[in-house]
Amino acid sequence: MTHYDVAYVRSQFPALRRLIDGRPAAYLDGPGGTQTPRRVLDAVRDYLVDHNANYGGRFATSEETDATIAEAHRAGADFLGCDPAEVSFGANMTTLTYFLAEALGRRLQPGDEIVITALDHEANRSPWLRLAERGVVVREVPVDLATCTLDWTAFEALVQPGCTKVVALGYASNAVGTVNDVARAAAMARAAGAWSIVDAVHYALHGPIDVRAVGCDFLLCSAYKFFGPHVGLMYARREATAQVEPLRLATQHSEPPYVWETGTLNFEGLAGTTAAIDFIADLGERHAALVEDRLPAGLKGRRRAVVAGMLAGEVYEQPLAKWLREQLAGIPGVTLYGPPEGSPRTSTVSFTLDGSLAGEAARTLGERGLFVWDGDFYAARLVELLGLAPRGGLIRVGLAPYTTQDELERLVTAVGDLSRSAR
Repeated sequence: MTHYDVAYVRSQFPALRRLIDGRPAAYLDGPGGTQTPRRVLDAVRDYLVDHNANYGGRFATSEETDATIAEAHRAGADFLGCDPAEVSFGANMTTLTYFLAEALGRRLQPGDEIVITALDHEANRSPWLRLAERGVVVREVPVDLATCTLDWTAFEALVQPGCTKVVALGYASNAVGTVNDVARAAAMARAAGAWSIVDAVHYALHGPIDVRAVGCDFLLCSAYKFFGPHVGLMYARREATAQVEPLRLATQHSEPPYVWETGTLNFEGLAGTTAAIDFIADLGERHAALVEDRLPAGLKGRRRAVVAGMLAGEVYEQPLAKWLREQLAGIPGVTLYGPPEGSPRTSTVSFTLDGSLAGEAARTLGERGLFVWDGDFYAARLVELLGLAPRGGLIRVGLAPYTTQDELERLVTAVGDLSRSAR
């Protein structure tokens, strides 16, 4: 197709039929978790009904579970651009990051330094800050509050050979949509002899990920942010895994990816994760002509289709997000937060409204069938620095591949009504 078929995309999501007080629900809450396409629902049900068993057995359902696990690793590799043995699964990104921090922390000595940023979600801050209890020094990259972007001059000064052992940052800010140059950060870490960790939870819905191109040691995300179940994924570069000893049972496999996968996995969740990645691949196959000139050379099979699907979503969403920012900027009392126009950013739009607490505005919008988030979204440090905590934080609108122009027009009208009532 040479145009984006949003009608087809929407037809895949049963949740989009919902009405709120007679009006269609507009799911503008994607940064907190997307809706689920039918094929994911079917995959979870199919696993639980017809294949449910623990792994490693010598009977049909157990062998089918083994196949489910193996296919999830292959799908995760196609999503991230790596080998299946470099993809591990867990409860969620936060739990995996704590697990990773414990593993790396065992290699650190008092006085060793970790660099985090003030722009990040707490899931990529708190696990590293906790290591300060062991005498590790945690340093924070500041944010330019006018542009909601990292201070890269300060960043470079903080990453020092012989001192810095870990550099942790987000691929994109879940609060304001800023996309960071994670390849640059990974290169800085590598030059200093440090491990690099990327939180890609927010970015994973908004653009293709190529961990080889990024050059990081670890990258984490969660499937429920890109149409799947509540399952966490972690890319662990094979050479980086070989440098650490994760906590594991004596009976647990010692080789990747299983060395990171403690306990019994969420097998139905893995089936759903594969289905979510296949859904993205389906979008890519349908919209390949739309993004042909953007596709990197040499991609094949599902990996090529996944990258095409992610690109197609952004080709569709970015103009809508720009239109939304322009319209909101014209409403009295609205202040937008995020990087300057033309800077790398996701299709997430955050703002405040004079005279309204964020939670009050979000509740009023929700009553009109417009589902948006309010608060700090666990990016508490950024919201604190912006001085927005007393106002209840930000109002956050997240676009997804199923968002429509009509839904955004409804939102602009509703925010305009709120503005008038607040004056």
